Amino acid sequence: PWSWFLRQLRDKYGPVFTVHLGPRPVVVLCGHEAVKEALVDQAEEFSGRGELASLDRNFNGTGVALANGERWRQLRRFSLTALRNFGMGKQSIEERIQEEAQFLVEAFRETQGLPFDPTFFLSRTVSNVISSVVFGRRFDYEDQTFLSLLHKIHESLLEMSTPWAQVSTDMFSCVMRYLPGRHNHIYSLMEDLKAFIAEKAQANLETLDPDNPRDFIDCFLIQMEKEKGNPSSEFNMENLVPTALNLFFGGTETVSSTLRYGFLLLMKHPDVEEKVHQEIDRVIGRERLPSIEDRKRMPFTDAVVHEIQRVTNIVPLGMPHSVVRDTHFRGFLLPKGTNVFPLLGSVLTDPKYFHNPEKFNPGHFLDANGCFKKNEAFVPFASGKRVCLGEAMARMELFLYVVIILQNFSLKALVPPEDIDLTPQVSGFANIPPEYRMCLVPRC
Repeated sequence: PWSWFLRQLRDKYGPVFTVHLGPRPVVVLCGHEAVKEALVDQAEEFSGRGELASLDRNFNGTGVALANGERWRQLRRFSLTALRNFGMGKQSIEERIQEEAQFLVEAFRETQGLPFDPTFFLSRTVSNVISSVVFGRRFDYEDQTFLSLLHKIHESLLEMSTPWAQVSTDMFSCVMRYLPGRHNHIYSLMEDLKAFIAEKAQANLETLDPDNPRDFIDCFLIQMEKEKGNPSSEFNMENLVPTALNLFFGGTETVSSTLRYGFLLLMKHPDVEEKVHQEIDRVIGRERLPSIEDRKRMPFTDAVVHEIQRVTNIVPLGMPHSVVRDTHFRGFLLPKGTNVFPLLGSVLTDPKYFHNPEKFNPGHFLDANGCFKKNEAFVPFASGKRVCLGEAMARMELFLYVVIILQNFSLKALVPPEDIDLTPQVSGFANIPPEYRMCLVPRC
């Protein structure tokens, strides 16, 4: 995988080096110090979005995740405000997660302790949280349109992470769009997802009440109307569809993949699962619904959730950045527009900050007294001006889902812990967890 290959180059050339992806030079940053110097200490210079060839054909610089310059500033400011407002609205994000987790618990009970694949159980529940914000509704777990969307999201991330996509699309993007192959499948999956969002946006437009926005799409449409006379406004359908898709896609696959990996890690380390059960029973009990307020009284569980995120390292390469002006960095001159890969995986496994980083150990986030301890190299959401928009929501989801699931169930593997294989299904743009089946044993 790319991340492994780039880390081999780091061992040879140091924490900052250049590789050529086909004709395109890319500067790679490894380790906490180099990444922090760029994304935080020189945040403005490194705030551009670099080329993500497998998606650029679909989005062409539109939408909050892939936009640059003034377009990005307008869309990001608006998106942050809209997400914050929905978090404080009629139903808070926490209440949405709690409600959705209860639907999940019921679906899990229906497995009756028999083996099942958790993949789409988890993507359905996590996706419904962001769906309630973006689309103003949750979907029934058996809704065929919803399941089709989730399969397309899952499949596109899988395809983007294959060696074929990395070599063909990222190295030779200028040529590959004209040739047949799997890279065209990514394009068509994304176009299908965009078509669904466009249809939702049109339906919202036809029933819009500017005084009562129902969801993120309504808020964007209202802003479009407000700025209709402004020629420099970026609020238009061309940006609404990809921005809503960025939120829906990002809010579905990363959290659900982390939870899928988290289950595997806990089954491989049953002693850790048992300690989480004990802390849940001591702090919350089996009857009360867990809340985010419980986190500060549950340092071990909080550490476990952090360590799951660190070890799973879902987006090992990070999203590509670019420098917005000629930039001096560690003695190098990076011309304006240079693409930069901040290797988040190399930060999350930086031995200066995590002792024995390849080992799953919640102690990485605990002090000598068993209290939760922050670690500045914990950057699964990236850092600086392009830090993940959904970080607060994702952190809340991961904690509440882990706690609510383990309050109700014990995890049971189908093989002995030592035989559980954590090797990713594919590892490229994302680390995709291996497919597996498991059982859930009710605790109450």
